[in-house]
Amino acid sequence: MSDQLFTRQLPGDRYRDRTDPVLQLENINVSFDGFKALTDLSLNIGVGELRCVIGPNGAGKTTLMDVITGKTRPQSGRALYDQSTDLTTLDPIAIARQGIGRKFQKPTVFEALTVRENLELAMKGDKSVWASLRARLNSEQEDRIHEMLSLLRLGAERHRRAGLLSHGQKQFLEIGMLLVQEPHLLLLDEPAAGMTDAETEYTAELFRTLAGKHSLMVVEHDMGFVETIADHVTVLHQGRVLAEGSLRDVQANEQVIEVYLGR
Repeated sequence: MSDQLFTRQLPGDRYRDRTDPVLQLENINVSFDGFKALTDLSLNIGVGELRCVIGPNGAGKTTLMDVITGKTRPQSGRALYDQSTDLTTLDPIAIARQGIGRKFQKPTVFEALTVRENLELAMKGDKSVWASLRARLNSEQEDRIHEMLSLLRLGAERHRRAGLLSHGQKQFLEIGMLLVQEPHLLLLDEPAAGMTDAETEYTAELFRTLAGKHSLMVVEHDMGFVETIADHVTVLHQGRVLAEGSLRDVQANEQVIEVYLGR
């Protein structure tokens, strides 16, 4: 994998220590018709960190991502990005422009377009679909597309319609559509879901390579996959942080065993 890919840094890039936060969630509260989806949730993600977030259904994982990306506005609390920008005051488009990208569990690609066209469209997201496909790429953009196709093992599929790809290939394509936008923070919802064992193994390798160049927050149910990538794990339960730490620490936590791991 190329070390030259995706070196865009945070605005001003005042720090690179992984103990410094790229994202700070402070006492986030979200309720829907009286149901508390998140309660006083606080969480820090370090620069270049690969964080896994786990928890049973209904734990608040999706709502957490919705708050970070502006889809849901909390009743109280702050979400500080780059130690300065409160994401709760911005709309989703403004948040994306800050350098935050999200991949949903189900791949979302333009199935009528080719693999290459999907990547071009994502790279030139400030234009309409038609304008994006008509606009010529410069040599640097061409190189990025070529390297991305290689990175995602989709070079042989570049002229194939995205709708004809396998599920795993669509997952890779959507990850690539995020990466060509050079995000600082990637939010990835069950990225290995539906992949073959080989695809899952390569996804883990890919994420480990991206960490450091990017900060990653991965929501995942597959504990085997988590074991291969996790630097640090956060466990959610009923909208609260139940436990945090290394995977070994979390797996040994009696509360986590009771509510999530089922042992």
